[in-house]
Amino acid sequence: MLGLDASRLGEIVLTVCIVLVATILHEVAHAATAYKLGDATAKERGRLTLNPAAHLDPVGSVLLPILMAIAGGPVFAFAKPVPYNPSRLKHPVRDEVLVALAGPACNLVQALVGAVAFRLCYAGYAASVGTSAGFYVACDVSSSFVYINLMLMFFNLIPLPPLDGSAIIFPLLKGEARRRYYVVQRYAMPVLLAVLYLVPMLLHVDPVGMYLHATAGNLSMLLMGM
Repeated sequence: MLGLDASRLGEIVLTVCIVLVATILHEVAHAATAYKLGDATAKERGRLTLNPAAHLDPVGSVLLPILMAIAGGPVFAFAKPVPYNPSRLKHPVRDEVLVALAGPACNLVQALVGAVAFRLCYAGYAASVGTSAGFYVACDVSSSFVYINLMLMFFNLIPLPPLDGSAIIFPLLKGEARRRYYVVQRYAMPVLLAVLYLVPMLLHVDPVGMYLHATAGNLSMLLMGM
């Protein structure tokens, strides 16, 4: 398969599985927060569930992370956007920001859980004098879980639609600033795609990769004590 050996194929499968779990929980966090704050739109449309079929987008949740994992760069994904109606929220301006933050916050919680698991597994591996293959695999899985969740968190905090960062920034804008943001919003997807793919290809500079390395990469090392 594309010249991939069994070890590399296993890494890709592991990465995609972690991305799927992290993405689904991310979307459920959006839905649950909106529901808690008064908007039942996501619940009414069957999105307040852990059922993967309700959230996964064939391209953004499956094909994209597979291709990115094969390419060897940062891996992230997107699911179907969780529907919500700001007018149903109890405090629309404040609550819209909280709903947007819920997804990245969920990824941070997952990363913290993964970091605790990694430290426990690493302690077990060290105590076994490096002879336990089980502890080694558990360390590999938990460290990947931490890093991937932090990548998803920081990637989604980029303030460009359709990422969560835009929903966090937009309610805080007023007047002329909001009008200008509407203009930027129209070109946000082409800009995002260009930054992700064209800039690294043409200029051999990967700004998103550098950003994720500086944020997700360094924070993952800190959380795991490495």
